Amino acid sequence: MEKQLHLNLLASRPPMAGGFQSSSKMKMGPGRKRDFTPLPWSQYFETMEDVEVENENGKDIFRLYCSGSHGPVLLLLHGGGHSALSWAVFTAVIYSRINCRVVAMDLRAHGDTKVKNPEDLSADTMAKDIGKVVEALYGDNPPPIMVIGHSMGGAIAVHTAAANHIPSLLGLCVIDVVEGTAMDALNSMQNFLRSRPKTFKSLENAIEWSVKSGQIRNIESARVSMGGQVKKCEESTSSPAVSNSIEGIIEEEEEEEAEEESNKKRMKEDDQEIKKESIFTWRVELSKTEKYWEGWFRGLSALFLTCPVPKLLLLAGVDRLDKDLTIGQMQGKFQMQVLPQCGHAVHEDAPEKVADALATFMVRHKFTEFKEGFLC
Repeated sequence: MEKQLHLNLLASRPPMAGGFQSSSKMKMGPGRKRDFTPLPWSQYFETMEDVEVENENGKDIFRLYCSGSHGPVLLLLHGGGHSALSWAVFTAVIYSRINCRVVAMDLRAHGDTKVKNPEDLSADTMAKDIGKVVEALYGDNPPPIMVIGHSMGGAIAVHTAAANHIPSLLGLCVIDVVEGTAMDALNSMQNFLRSRPKTFKSLENAIEWSVKSGQIRNIESARVSMGGQVKKCEESTSSPAVSNSIEGIIEEEEEEEAEEESNKKRMKEDDQEIKKESIFTWRVELSKTEKYWEGWFRGLSALFLTCPVPKLLLLAGVDRLDKDLTIGQMQGKFQMQVLPQCGHAVHEDAPEKVADALATFMVRHKFTEFKEGFLC
């Protein structure tokens, strides 16, 4: 059970024991039906922009979502397979609490970022990307920047800070990634990735799966962030069996047999139409990034402790601390806060709690101030 809780440190943790089947039968009360329609990024961020950076092979284009024009910059780095949109709800909350600017970026090969070499997801390359984007945005005189990373993004944040790619670095916040548990979980990671649906019949279907499977426990965040995890593929690569298996996940069991027969008949009759239908699949094939996993996480705790800026570690459970971090925490080398009753996607599940922890940390270190009228 313990290993299962830490399986998905690249993306979101997998369903906990019993959670997947039981959650698909959640009772919403008489006549209540949850809304899984997508929400637009513009409801949470002020602007969206693409930033070009030079590399050896030409130009890479990074997608950014931003809010604010004054105060320190919160540079947000998402987890593996996710996108900048995973920070949407958190951004709206933190921006209402403190004076700050927010820049959430799609990392290479993720979201709507386009790079010449999307296969290279090494920690070194991704950390350099962060430095190049900061330089492209602010030139030689960047404002104070606080880097905040979740899971894989947390590891990249540490590598970026340790390599001094951001000269104006104020502080570092790492969310739910610890070297010990991450390394232990890697052996089980491929099994988890294989257990996910390969395709979804619609974006709404993907949002529904993410909530009912427990990947994202906050339906509002799922409605804005899942669009960054999946993409539309015009050609149907899904067989009727695959489509039925996805529907089986989110429908009542007693309807499955009749539904399956009905679907088979309809699919046979409308074969040509099905080929034209838009099927959604994952934007990132995480299983193919396996050779980089160890490089993201090995030595991470020591690297984190050596970063010479104020540090905040937010965890979904205290059991995630490894030996190096336990000693470092006892020595006061960083501040730690545990946010219980969250899944691995802590900032999506509990954006208010994460925003409160970060706001308090930044105000305490005099990085910024609470907004006028905000009662902490």
